[in-house]
Amino acid sequence: MSGNNVLSLLGLALRGGRLAVGEEPAALAAKAGQARLLLTSSDAAGNTLRRVEHLAEEGHCLHLTLPFSKAELGGALGRGSAAVAALTDTGLAAAVAERLAQADPERYGEAAARMELKRRRAKERKEAPRRDPPKREPPQGRDRRPPKRAEGRSPGDGGRPEER
Repeated sequence: MSGNNVLSLLGLALRGGRLAVGEEPAALAAKAGQARLLLTSSDAAGNTLRRVEHLAEEGHCLHLTLPFSKAELGGALGRGSAAVAALTDTGLAAAVAERLAQADPERYGEAAARMELKRRRAKERKEAPRRDPPKREPPQGRDRRPPKRAEGRSPGDGGRPEER
Protein backbone atom coordinates (compact mmCIF):
# COMPACT_ATOMS: atom_id res chain seq x y z
CA MET A 1 0.00 0.00 0.00
CA SER A 2 2.40 2.71 1.18
CA GLY A 3 5.31 1.16 -0.72
CA ASN A 4 3.62 1.89 -3.99
CA ASN A 5 3.05 5.49 -2.86
CA VAL A 6 6.74 5.90 -2.04
CA LEU A 7 7.84 4.54 -5.39
CA SER A 8 5.29 6.78 -7.14
CA LEU A 9 6.64 9.81 -5.31
CA LEU A 10 10.18 8.89 -6.31
CA GLY A 11 9.06 8.56 -9.93
CA LEU A 12 7.43 12.00 -9.69
CA ALA A 13 10.62 13.46 -8.21
CA LEU A 14 12.64 11.95 -11.06
CA ARG A 15 10.35 13.42 -13.70
CA GLY A 16 10.54 16.79 -11.95
CA GLY A 17 14.34 16.74 -11.89
CA ARG A 18 14.44 16.46 -8.09
CA LEU A 19 15.97 13.00 -7.84
CA ALA A 20 19.55 11.99 -8.61
CA VAL A 21 19.68 8.26 -9.35
CA GLY A 22 22.89 6.26 -9.05
CA GLU A 23 25.93 6.45 -6.84
CA GLU A 24 27.81 9.15 -8.76
CA PRO A 25 24.89 11.57 -9.33
CA ALA A 26 23.81 11.14 -5.70
CA ALA A 27 27.38 11.78 -4.52
CA LEU A 28 27.59 14.94 -6.61
CA ALA A 29 24.28 16.19 -5.19
CA ALA A 30 25.40 15.47 -1.61
CA LYS A 31 28.81 17.10 -2.03
CA ALA A 32 27.19 20.18 -3.57
CA GLY A 33 24.87 20.44 -0.56
CA GLN A 34 21.78 19.86 -2.71
CA ALA A 35 20.76 16.44 -1.37
CA ARG A 36 18.06 16.50 1.30
CA LEU A 37 17.55 12.75 1.67
CA LEU A 38 19.83 9.93 0.52
CA LEU A 39 18.08 6.63 -0.15
CA THR A 40 19.57 3.17 -0.55
CA SER A 41 17.91 -0.08 -1.54
CA SER A 42 17.48 -2.85 0.99
CA ASP A 43 20.01 -5.05 -0.81
CA ALA A 44 22.70 -2.42 -1.47
CA ALA A 45 26.26 -3.63 -0.93
CA GLY A 46 28.06 -2.92 2.34
CA ASN A 47 30.62 -0.64 0.65
CA THR A 48 27.79 1.33 -0.97
CA LEU A 49 26.08 1.77 2.40
CA ARG A 50 29.31 3.00 3.99
CA ARG A 51 29.91 5.48 1.17
CA VAL A 52 26.35 6.79 1.39
CA GLU A 53 26.61 7.18 5.18
CA HIS A 54 29.78 9.20 4.68
CA LEU A 55 28.09 11.32 1.98
CA ALA A 56 25.13 11.96 4.28
CA GLU A 57 27.46 13.30 6.97
CA GLU A 58 29.43 15.35 4.45
CA GLY A 59 26.30 16.77 2.80
CA HIS A 60 24.41 17.32 6.08
CA CYS A 61 21.42 15.26 4.96
CA LEU A 62 19.55 12.19 6.14
CA HIS A 63 20.09 8.65 4.89
CA LEU A 64 17.39 5.99 4.83
CA THR A 65 17.48 2.40 3.66
CA LEU A 66 14.32 1.70 1.70
CA PRO A 67 12.29 -1.49 2.08
CA PHE A 68 12.73 -2.10 -1.67
CA SER A 69 15.32 -4.12 -3.56
CA LYS A 70 17.55 -2.65 -6.25
CA ALA A 71 15.30 -4.19 -8.88
CA GLU A 72 12.12 -2.70 -7.35
CA LEU A 73 13.67 0.75 -6.96
CA GLY A 74 15.19 0.67 -10.42
CA GLY A 75 11.94 -0.54 -11.97
CA ALA A 76 10.04 2.39 -10.46
CA LEU A 77 12.63 4.79 -11.85
CA GLY A 78 12.82 3.32 -15.35
CA ARG A 79 16.12 1.51 -14.85
CA GLY A 80 17.16 -2.10 -14.55
CA SER A 81 18.31 -1.56 -10.99
CA ALA A 82 19.21 1.29 -8.66
CA ALA A 83 20.92 1.05 -5.29
CA VAL A 84 21.25 4.77 -4.46
CA ALA A 85 19.14 7.87 -5.02
CA ALA A 86 19.21 11.40 -3.64
CA LEU A 87 16.16 13.64 -3.27
CA THR A 88 17.05 17.31 -3.72
CA ASP A 89 13.66 18.79 -2.82
CA THR A 90 12.84 19.24 0.87
CA GLY A 91 9.09 18.88 0.43
CA LEU A 92 9.37 15.66 -1.57
CA ALA A 93 11.94 14.30 0.86
CA ALA A 94 9.58 15.00 3.78
CA ALA A 95 6.69 13.35 1.90
CA VAL A 96 8.74 10.22 1.16
CA ALA A 97 9.90 9.97 4.79
CA GLU A 98 6.31 10.47 6.00
CA ARG A 99 4.96 7.70 3.74
CA LEU A 100 7.73 5.37 4.91
CA ALA A 101 6.87 6.21 8.53
CA GLN A 102 3.20 5.43 7.91
CA ALA A 103 4.18 1.93 6.80
CA ASP A 104 6.82 1.36 9.51
CA PRO A 105 6.67 4.00 12.27
CA GLU A 106 9.30 2.32 14.43
CA ARG A 107 11.90 2.28 11.67
CA TYR A 108 11.18 5.59 9.88
CA GLY A 109 9.26 7.71 12.42
CA GLU A 110 12.22 9.70 13.73
CA ALA A 111 13.53 10.41 10.23
CA ALA A 112 10.07 11.57 9.13
CA ALA A 113 9.88 13.97 12.09
CA ARG A 114 13.34 15.37 11.29
CA MET A 115 12.46 15.84 7.61
CA GLU A 116 9.20 17.57 8.52
CA LEU A 117 11.11 19.95 10.79
CA LYS A 118 13.58 20.70 7.98
CA ARG A 119 10.67 21.28 5.58
CA ARG A 120 8.99 23.71 7.99
CA ARG A 121 12.23 25.63 8.58
CA ALA A 122 12.89 25.90 4.85
CA LYS A 123 9.35 27.19 4.32
CA GLU A 124 9.80 29.78 7.08
CA ARG A 125 13.07 30.99 5.56
CA LYS A 126 11.45 31.26 2.16
CA GLU A 127 8.48 33.23 3.49
CA ALA A 128 10.50 35.50 5.77
CA PRO A 129 10.71 39.12 4.61
CA ARG A 130 13.99 39.81 2.93
CA ARG A 131 16.21 42.52 4.26
CA ASP A 132 17.97 44.73 1.78
CA PRO A 133 21.73 44.45 2.02
CA PRO A 134 23.41 47.54 3.43
CA LYS A 135 24.43 50.07 0.81
CA ARG A 136 28.14 50.18 0.30
CA GLU A 137 30.09 53.36 -0.04
CA PRO A 138 32.79 53.39 -2.73
CA PRO A 139 36.26 52.85 -1.29
CA GLN A 140 38.07 56.02 -0.25
CA GLY A 141 40.63 57.23 -2.75
CA ARG A 142 39.37 55.00 -5.54
CA ASP A 143 37.13 56.88 -7.84
CA ARG A 144 35.51 54.76 -10.53
CA ARG A 145 35.27 57.65 -13.00
CA PRO A 146 37.70 57.75 -15.92
CA PRO A 147 40.71 60.04 -15.48
CA LYS A 148 40.33 63.63 -16.63
CA ARG A 149 42.14 64.72 -19.75
CA ALA A 150 45.08 67.01 -19.37
CA GLU A 151 44.40 70.62 -20.24
CA GLY A 152 45.32 71.64 -23.73
CA ARG A 153 45.19 68.15 -25.15
CA SER A 154 42.84 67.02 -27.80
CA PRO A 155 41.78 63.37 -28.00
CA GLY A 156 43.80 62.66 -31.13
CA ASP A 157 47.21 64.29 -30.46
CA GLY A 158 48.61 61.16 -28.78
CA GLY A 159 51.63 62.79 -27.18
CA ARG A 160 52.43 64.42 -23.88
CA PRO A 161 51.64 68.13 -23.62
CA GLU A 162 55.33 69.05 -23.24
CA GLU A 163 56.29 67.20 -26.46
CA ARG A 164 54.02 69.25 -28.72
